[in-house]
Amino acid sequence: MKRSAKQAKADEENEARAAAIMARVRRMDIRTHRLVDDHLSGSYASVFKGRGMDFDRVRNYVPGDDVRVIDWNVTARTGDPFIKIFTEERELTILLMIDVSASSDFGSGSASKRELQTEIAGVLAASAIRNRDKVGLVLFSDEVELYIPPVKGRTNILRVIREALFFQPEHRGTDLVGALDFVNRVLRRRAVVFLISDFRLTRADGAKQLRSKLSVTGRHHDVIAVSVNDPLEGELPDVGILCVEDAETGDTVELDTSRAKVRESYRERAQQRRQDMNAAIRGSGVDHLEVTAAEGWLPQLIEFFRRRRTRA
Repeated sequence: MKRSAKQAKADEENEARAAAIMARVRRMDIRTHRLVDDHLSGSYASVFKGRGMDFDRVRNYVPGDDVRVIDWNVTARTGDPFIKIFTEERELTILLMIDVSASSDFGSGSASKRELQTEIAGVLAASAIRNRDKVGLVLFSDEVELYIPPVKGRTNILRVIREALFFQPEHRGTDLVGALDFVNRVLRRRAVVFLISDFRLTRADGAKQLRSKLSVTGRHHDVIAVSVNDPLEGELPDVGILCVEDAETGDTVELDTSRAKVRESYRERAQQRRQDMNAAIRGSGVDHLEVTAAEGWLPQLIEFFRRRRTRA
């Protein structure tokens, strides 16, 4: 059966789009590996490796051994004291949680927040794969849109980048608490969880609920909250009457940005939202990395790794 001219054109457009997507994915893959080679080589391993201990075997107790590691079950069965021997856990599970809600598509510069989130995730994935760790992915809006269980292998980086950049979510809102609930259910063993989002919440009690859920998740996993900000979200330009639409709710409002009082009110409310969210994250006890697009995120990530290494 012959294809119609219309179908042939559609197929050609789809093939061209697929080729463009893969070219962009590979460019970002090359860039993330270059960033790891030039700036993060060794940092990831020193920060995240060796943070757990696995039980290996038991042996007879000898004077001087730490009595806190005596295996009382084996000691009771044999009548002789035995201690537990542990080995450093070398393989980690890294889970990248990426917010793909509608607000992530915003960007006042050359890249959207979603592109920035993807590049950060790509660098983290490349670092993990280089250390032979498993990497998984959760894309979420107000629902969990996609879950890729943690696996090894370089091809997994390409998939992480492709899905993070081009996945089309079915929902527009944000539910960080629901996404964390999902992770708590599917991850059976301790993992390093990067929660990458702009942390824009619409519910008045959202920050309080997030603090509680982050605290629960942090007791089982090593959680790092990565908040991605765009400078224009905290400042209004002086451009006269401006119609502003909330990307997630669709609500619109007209603002007269020529009035200094309007710009100042907008700035204060944006700062208050950010302060409330930062306080919620700090209060949960998990690590927090703030990234602002205009400032360049790589130095901020390097400094974050340095602080964690020093603290460890």
